[in-house]
Amino acid sequence: MAQQIPISQSGRADDPAADALRGDHTHEIAPDLAYRRLAIANVVLVGAAGAGDRGWVLVDAGISGSKPFIVSAAEARFGAGARPAAIVLTHGHFDHVGALEDLAAAWDAPVYAHALEHPYLDGSRSYPSPDPSVGGGLMARISPLYPTSPVDVSGHLRALPADGSVPAMPGWRWIHTPGHTEGHASFWREADGSLIVGDAFVTTAQESAYAVATQAPEVHGPPMYLTTDWAAARRSVRALAELAPERVITGHGRPLAGLEMRRGLSALARDFDAVAVPRQGRYVDTAAKPGRPA
Repeated sequence: MAQQIPISQSGRADDPAADALRGDHTHEIAPDLAYRRLAIANVVLVGAAGAGDRGWVLVDAGISGSKPFIVSAAEARFGAGARPAAIVLTHGHFDHVGALEDLAAAWDAPVYAHALEHPYLDGSRSYPSPDPSVGGGLMARISPLYPTSPVDVSGHLRALPADGSVPAMPGWRWIHTPGHTEGHASFWREADGSLIVGDAFVTTAQESAYAVATQAPEVHGPPMYLTTDWAAARRSVRALAELAPERVITGHGRPLAGLEMRRGLSALARDFDAVAVPRQGRYVDTAAKPGRPA
């Protein structure tokens, strides 16, 4: 089984005490950067509090049924009726686009994603089947139940700009980080070291229902049961580690920050095959893992 790299509570980028205090469960990580956990996945709100209508961006769109929670979090932070200038996606798996069709229509907002991800967002292609054989816990075992069919936001869909900029997010650039999906993208702001990585790596053992519930901070490879290209995933993690971020927000788990997080990310990049890649699975290239049983 793949292993995680634990991080102490001091490495969290959010406030542990705030969990019991915030009714809407929205946490500010930087003056213009916040996240909200929705069941098993996070959405990110980019923009200063009070930014108003079209003054902010939503990154990812949660699980099915999360629309009212995303809208309430957005209105609490940016103002009643505040719509985003754009919805930006790390990728199109079911737990990142569950409310996408409804939100894009209600807000009349453009949706930006890497061009390689578009077939899963315009209704034309389903994702490969999840792989429960990777092990790790209940979330992996029940993964065949997770939806793989595409959403269709073709009327709102746009490609991330070729110049690396991110629409309506000045100072940010997108980075192609394939592996978990072929069109997976991460978002980097060099000025303050902020990094939004979706599922390129995560900060909980997403295969385990217990870990998902407790959210103990750790650095972990991408969710194993939905990762289809481990060689690309390794390259993506190593590229992100080279950025030496100050804070990271992942698609699953708590945001982490500081030196301990960077050490954990460096360890993940260095030892990726040993700590992230499952020992077996339909998408595992055993030839790439010397010394491991086939």
